[in-house]
Amino acid sequence: MAAKTRIPAAFAVLAVLAACAAAAPAAGETGDGGDGATALPPISVTATRNPVEAFEYPGMVTVLGPREIRARQASTADDLIGAMPNVVFSGGPRRTAEVPAIRGFEGPDVIVLFDGARQNFGSTHDGRFFIDPSLLKRVEVLRDPASSLYGSGGAGGVIEFRTIEAADFLDPGERAGASVTAGGRTANGERVAALTAWGLPADGVDLVASVTRRASGPIKLGDGSTLRDTDDDIAAGLAKLGFAAGGGHRIEGAFTRFGNDAREPNNGEGEGGLGVVDKDVRADTWRAAWRYDDPDDRLFDLDAVVYRSAFRLDETRRDDAGTGPAGEVLKRDVTTTGLRVDNRSRAAFSDDAGAVFTYGGEFYRDVQNGAAGAGERDGVPDAESEFLGVFAQAELRFSEPFGVLPGKALVIPGIRYDRYESSSAIAAANAERQLSPRLGVSWSPAGWAMVFANYAHAFRAPTFNELYLDGLHFAIPLAPCDEQGCLPRGLLLNRFVANPALKPQRTRTFEFGGGLTFDGVAAAHDRLDVKASRFRVRGEDLIDRVVSQPAPRPGPGGCWPYELGQRGPAFVPGRCDGTATSINLRDAVLEGVEVEAAYESPRFSAALGWSTIDGEDRETGRKLGVLKPDTLSLRLGVKMPEFDSAAGWRTVAARKFDKANAPEDERAAYTVHDVYFAWAPTGGALKGLRVDLGVDNLFDKAYSRVWTGALETGRDVKVSVGYAVAW
Repeated sequence: MAAKTRIPAAFAVLAVLAACAAAAPAAGETGDGGDGATALPPISVTATRNPVEAFEYPGMVTVLGPREIRARQASTADDLIGAMPNVVFSGGPRRTAEVPAIRGFEGPDVIVLFDGARQNFGSTHDGRFFIDPSLLKRVEVLRDPASSLYGSGGAGGVIEFRTIEAADFLDPGERAGASVTAGGRTANGERVAALTAWGLPADGVDLVASVTRRASGPIKLGDGSTLRDTDDDIAAGLAKLGFAAGGGHRIEGAFTRFGNDAREPNNGEGEGGLGVVDKDVRADTWRAAWRYDDPDDRLFDLDAVVYRSAFRLDETRRDDAGTGPAGEVLKRDVTTTGLRVDNRSRAAFSDDAGAVFTYGGEFYRDVQNGAAGAGERDGVPDAESEFLGVFAQAELRFSEPFGVLPGKALVIPGIRYDRYESSSAIAAANAERQLSPRLGVSWSPAGWAMVFANYAHAFRAPTFNELYLDGLHFAIPLAPCDEQGCLPRGLLLNRFVANPALKPQRTRTFEFGGGLTFDGVAAAHDRLDVKASRFRVRGEDLIDRVVSQPAPRPGPGGCWPYELGQRGPAFVPGRCDGTATSINLRDAVLEGVEVEAAYESPRFSAALGWSTIDGEDRETGRKLGVLKPDTLSLRLGVKMPEFDSAAGWRTVAARKFDKANAPEDERAAYTVHDVYFAWAPTGGALKGLRVDLGVDNLFDKAYSRVWTGALETGRDVKVSVGYAVAW
């Protein structure tokens, strides 16, 4: 419905983009447009486990569809979601080092799902994402405490990737098809090729299969230098078979694989040069699902999924500059086996009130095994964890709430009970029970405005890598003389110290905000959405890694390094041993603001994001969390349906980052620009062809993001050509 109110002046910039839209024909798929109808609002499933408009949800969730994913020509998850408000990727430009953080929380504080299957691999320097973007049709990022639905790890939010299906490619009357795509990019010499086939081999049966090969090398940085020891050889694939059994029943089986034969430093976050390893990465996810969805059945709307996610990471040392000899093989295997069942029941209390009740249970088990040569691997304990949770949530909708307020309201109360236990031969088991309630409310006094508030408890169980870490962390070789004076040539050692008594971390988040939405802003069939949020997270027993490393000093009260080749006992008075251990912080706070705006018309599109965040340990004043600079992102696009094409400009601007505890962690301000162009003929002999061109970091800016020891990628020219046929 078109808005019947004057557009506020703050939206004038976006409105100007639509000035010519009234006379424009509807854009086709290339231009992210439609068929002349008003652009539909994005729908989130991850936020509530039930389809809900992202705009009306009482919180912040961003949804990327297939057109946006294609336009990004992504090679990594960072390419897809790294510019979203209060989402930051640390670790530098190497793909295997990229680790996401949401609202200051990273690692196990961010839940990652592939089609509902948990991805619980955890390693400080080896990344989180083992899937190729070419296999994705949808990405949802929930920036919201999510423990009431998802259990341990939801303090920061949820990132869910949904993979392609046969139905995504088939038009009415078609039974099968195939596509081939090839491309590359200049900054790392990447070459990529993908082949996808889909079809309906029998009534009620659908099948899709895809394989992608991707190879890349050293990365050219913005200052003209090259980040070496950065070689990837990736093979990724997907096979998915579905069967519609009738009566609303659907059964599906799927397998995804990601393999990477890489060469890079053991710690991929820095510049490299020493400690280089050959990495053999294998990630397999097996998944079986059953869905029952009969529109006439208001009591049962069931989803069940059983899965097994297996990660294998083998590293072969190419030199002896690390903590072991050249040729030594380091192993880390992590397997997650899980089952999740949830059902939705619907009720109508009156013409003005209705509800959807979502409830279910979940069980999953993580197992980790590590080895170094023929022995145990330092820092990779053999351990396992088991989680069991049950949850219930209601979505209560009211028109004219309480009979006195105008408009409509959405109230979402929810609660989850979890029990977990972690165990290892290193120390005693760690077990706990947790209750995670939440309450979210959104109210739309008019069709064009809404306000919301959200209060939620979240928790995160300590991982076995935090509870049971032991062995050698790192060793630093010393020259005979440095600025401290002359010492015997030797090693500074840092050792892990286990802490099996860690408590689960608990957070309480209060968030409030509002939004505006308009149809017919400056032309027919356009739409403008603006949404903003202010959040404050109070943390108890937050889990933090503390690394202490004494500096060598000769003379009384000083300490001396070990001689080369000597490992020594765990602790020796006078030695320069350091420690790394996990502790609980009693009182911490993170707070920030997020703003998102999007404009869509048959001729133009635009999106804006802005975020700021800060965090500290309230007892010491020390900065806390994976903070990021105040950041503005802007995308402007123009659709040219007359030429079956679209083009656009993306900008990310970050202020100087000084929310750090040490000067070396501060970062200079930067602004980076990208451009893109897509052409996909909709008729004639070239129908089925698609060409994508793009240039990232157009002006070759030299910049560094937070929590990484290397500059980011310089100017990167990207080309992709694909062709699809269907019959």
